[in-house]
Amino acid sequence: MSTKAEPLLTVSDLEALPDDGNKYELFEGELFVSRAPTLSHQRTLGNVYAILRAYLDKNPIGEVILNPGVIFDRFNSAIPDAIFVTIEQFSTIGSEDHITQAPALAIEVLSTGAGNARRDREVKRQVYGKHGVKEYWIIDPQQRSFEIYRLEGNALKLSQTLINDDEVLTPVLPGFTCRIGEIFASR
Repeated sequence: MSTKAEPLLTVSDLEALPDDGNKYELFEGELFVSRAPTLSHQRTLGNVYAILRAYLDKNPIGEVILNPGVIFDRFNSAIPDAIFVTIEQFSTIGSEDHITQAPALAIEVLSTGAGNARRDREVKRQVYGKHGVKEYWIIDPQQRSFEIYRLEGNALKLSQTLINDDEVLTPVLPGFTCRIGEIFASR
């Protein structure tokens, strides 16, 4: 008895999907659909963006971009919550509509639900590592934790899990520092 394998979807197939407010991503030819994020997610992402923008205003080494389309190849297209690209990278990875290579840093704020956590912690991490993302941050507003994964070979490996007043330091952003509490602060 033979089993029929589902056909792999491509980035071209994504263009045919409806513009219905959902976020469509493609990992190894498999379609992943997300709905609008929660307020907690958006507040956390807003804090991260503000902290990174303040750093980059003083250290103009690149750009932080929210919710960009990143096309790694014809079977992998992601919409990270945020990315950081260096000035040097922009000459080769930017296009008019999408980023077309691995950013230096990808950031995901976890949404509620086991499926969302699995997608960010496993599926995206594997694809990001395979395509050369140097560092990956997974931020969990529920647990108030911050995970840093760093590229080793072609895989992103957990380097640190930070909580409370721990401090974020990264070679991707020289001289950057912030306390975890700043990321989860509410206004």
